[in-house]
Amino acid sequence: MKYELSSHVQQEMERRGIPLAVVESVMVAPGQKVPEHGDVVCYQSKAEINQRPYLVRVMVNEAVTPMKVVTVYRTSKIRKYWQSTT
Repeated sequence: MKYELSSHVQQEMERRGIPLAVVESVMVAPGQKVPEHGDVVCYQSKAEINQRPYLVRVMVNEAVTPMKVVTVYRTSKIRKYWQSTT
């Protein structure tokens, strides 16, 4: 899968304490893809960072080639964003 990380995204990953390996695993095999606004889709997966559970959300513009990661963040509010499949 081809995608691009901007320098802004790399800075945000560092600031927010999200390892590159976690972002790469979400991009390769997201737990869910949730439509956001416009051409942006949220790739999200549950992950453990520093022995704590988080939902890592990677916002991706799928309309461009290669796909462009717009931003990335982690949240402990997993239930708020995780889409149940019931």
